[in-house]
Parts: sequence; structure tokens; C-alpha cells
Amino acid sequence: MGQTEMANIQACIQACQEALRACQVCAAADIRENQNHCALINLDCADICAATANAMLRDSPHHGDFCALCAHLCRACAAECGKHAAMHRHCAECQAACERCAAECDKHARERHI
Repeated sequence: MGQTEMANIQACIQACQEALRACQVCAAADIRENQNHCALINLDCADICAATANAMLRDSPHHGDFCALCAHLCRACAAECGKHAAMHRHCAECQAACERCAAECDKHARERHI
């Protein structure tokens, strides 16, 4: 594995971990604010971000499959949080983290196991 490829994998793992944290923070705030729809997508997104980071850390041959789903759910989460971003800082931060994660995961989604 070349240096560039390793840097791309590390950037994706970091983006997943940052989105995981942002989703958990946002979900907790959403629950306190009775924003249940946003909280649910945050929790789904947090789960796939954690699973994707773990798959990449162990060099799973299925990491591209994880990345494809992670990018999809991160975009959905970013869209939902975007509806509340002007009112809630946690939603704005989650939206940004999920958009970064989706962009990083898109780089690896084509590496799907067949």
C-alpha cells in the first residue's frame, strides 16, 4: 500500500470518527429538545460511521461496501441536520462532519467487494 493510499484511508477513518462524535452529540441534544426524527438519523449514522471506521482499521475486504452505505447515511444525516443548522449549533457541526465523512467515504466506495 502506497503512502497516498494510506493517507486516504487514514483521512477516511478520521472523518468517520469525527462524524460519529458529532452524530452522538447531536442525537443527545435532539433527544433533550424532542427532535426525534433528527435524533434517529443521527443514531443510524453514528452506527455506520463506527462500523466503517472499524472495517477500515482492520483492512476488511468489504471496506468499500461499508463506505458506500456510510456515505449514503452521512448525506441523509447532513440533509436532516441542515434543516436545523441555523437554529442549533450541534446540527450545524453534525452537518459539516457528515458532509466531510461522505466525501471521504465516496473515495473508497468504489472499492467494493464482489
